[in-house]
Amino acid sequence: MTNQILAKRYAKALLTLGREDGNYEQYGEELSQFVAMWNETPEFADAASNPLYARENRKVICSAVVDKMGLSPVFKSLLDLMLEKNRLSIIPDVHTFYQKLLDELSNISRAKVTSAIPLSEEAMESIKGSLEKATGGSVVIEAEVEPELIGGVVARVGDLVLDGSVRSQLARIKENLIKG
Repeated sequence: MTNQILAKRYAKALLTLGREDGNYEQYGEELSQFVAMWNETPEFADAASNPLYARENRKVICSAVVDKMGLSPVFKSLLDLMLEKNRLSIIPDVHTFYQKLLDELSNISRAKVTSAIPLSEEAMESIKGSLEKATGGSVVIEAEVEPELIGGVVARVGDLVLDGSVRSQLARIKENLIKG
């Protein structure tokens, strides 16, 4: 079974438990904190997930970190299960899928808006309003600058791509000229 499938299953299980006890937002925050620490300290990530180390030692290390961070018993149980199955290395993927599930639950879409130059606040609000109208829900925008676009904006929300860049317009003109 691939890591992506497993990560989705763990994320769904954690969300299901969170919805049952009303703490799904807390579990999302704990997962974010843990993954941030996981990414910032590769030594810990290696010590906790490397099967070359004894499982008991990895469990002690993980428990100490969880206790120090003050994480919930439910989250600790998830980590124990993943450690037991030698799957702790996929915890960043679990975090990614958990965030996607939370977004779906809250009807939030994540958009990536790419422009040739940094956009003003008014332009970002206008784009956000248009994307919210198109998706029918809230939109969180991640802005990116890519000078190769020459001008205009490319917005991606899930499978929806709105390309108003000068680069793509020039490519369409070129195509039309070649076709005659």
